[in-house]
Amino acid sequence: MENPARRPIVAGNWKMNGSRPLVDLMQNQLEHADLEHLDVVICPPLPYLGLFKSSVTLGAQNMSHFESGAHTGEVSGSILKEFGCSYVIVGHSERRADNHESNANVALKVAAALNMKLTPILCVGESGSVRDSGKLFTFMAGQIDAVIKQVGIAQFSNIVLAYEPIWAIGTGKTASPAQAQEVHQFLRGHLAKQDPNIAANIKIVYGGSVKGSNAKELFSQKDVDGGLIGGASLDPKDFLSICLAAKQ
Repeated sequence: MENPARRPIVAGNWKMNGSRPLVDLMQNQLEHADLEHLDVVICPPLPYLGLFKSSVTLGAQNMSHFESGAHTGEVSGSILKEFGCSYVIVGHSERRADNHESNANVALKVAAALNMKLTPILCVGESGSVRDSGKLFTFMAGQIDAVIKQVGIAQFSNIVLAYEPIWAIGTGKTASPAQAQEVHQFLRGHLAKQDPNIAANIKIVYGGSVKGSNAKELFSQKDVDGGLIGGASLDPKDFLSICLAAKQ
C-alpha cells in the first residue's frame, strides 16, 4: 500500500452465526498466520466476544447511541470496550433494513462510538433499485453527509468506511473490480470536497460476497483498502486467504 495511513484492513462480520468451536478455530488460524502490515478484525455475535484471547482484534456488529439506561436488548460503547472491542460496525444494510435505522440514527451511533474511542466501520451502500434508477451517487452522498453533519469532517480520520452494495450481499453476486473502484473513488472524492487530506487517508473497504477467489482482484483497486467479509469469514481457511490477499 503506497499510503502508510491506509494500512489494509479486513474485518469478518459473522452476523448471527458462530459457535464456540469456530471461535477456537479462528483464533488458532489467526495466531499462526503471518498478518504483518495488515489489520484483521473479528466481529462475532456479542456472547462470543468474551471467548476470544486478547491477541485477536475484536469489533461488535452494532451498538446503541445511548450510553446506558433502560434500553432492553441494546449494548453501549462502554460495555463493548469492557469486553475488548476496538471497532464497531455501524449502519450495516441489514440493520438499516431490519431495524429501520435512518441516516440520522446511524450518525448518532457513529458519534457515540467515537466518543468511546471505538473505531466505527461505517457502512454505506445501495440496493439494486437505487443503482438502476441512476441515483446511486446522490443516495450515497446522503448517507455520508448525515454523518458529516453530526460529527464533522475531521472525525472521518477516525472512521473506516465500508461500501456494501446491498444487491451483492448474500446473493453470490459481486460488484466487478471496476464497479467497486468507481464507488470507492466517488466516496473519496465526495469527502475531498470537505477535506482533501482526510479523503486521501481514510480507509475505504469493500463488502459484498468477497471470497478467497476474488479478493485479490478487488483489493488491487486503487481506492479499495480491504474488505468487510460476511459469509466467508465463517470459514477460517477462506477468511485467511482473503486476509493474505489484502497484503500488498
